[in-house]
Amino acid sequence: MPETLNRSSEFLRRVMATETGKKLARCFACGTCSSGCPVHAQKPEFDPRKIIRMTLLGLEDNLLKSKEIWMCSTCYTCRERCPQEVGCAEIIIELRNIAAEMGYTPEAFKMQMEALRKFGRVYEIEDFDNKKRAKMGLSELETKARIEPLIPEKEER
Repeated sequence: MPETLNRSSEFLRRVMATETGKKLARCFACGTCSSGCPVHAQKPEFDPRKIIRMTLLGLEDNLLKSKEIWMCSTCYTCRERCPQEVGCAEIIIELRNIAAEMGYTPEAFKMQMEALRKFGRVYEIEDFDNKKRAKMGLSELETKARIEPLIPEKEER
């Protein structure tokens, strides 16, 4: 048990070391973040208040392996409405970063990253796309972005 406590303490320290994380302890679980969240309105299993509480409790494995941290649309409604200026969206972004470092990135995000590396976009531009653009009077897009690598390759764990 002490090893788990030390690990969760380290996790909490890491999150709280960020600029937004310094405000994490201000949260008094009023629920304003969840009540204004458009994702929570559609997917009640996504609950910013719960994510913040789990972070404060140091429930690292539960958070980092969950699909919920990847549901946030980063609209920042939670941040704008929070009476304590906690910054739920930024905390969730930090949790995603930690999860990604630990190899817990969902497959869909990995596919998007691969497409960004390969094409400079989240999907490949094909002749079909450029034909649609031409019909609308828009210029043709190159099939591959000019700047490479946009996102450096990172070893998978």
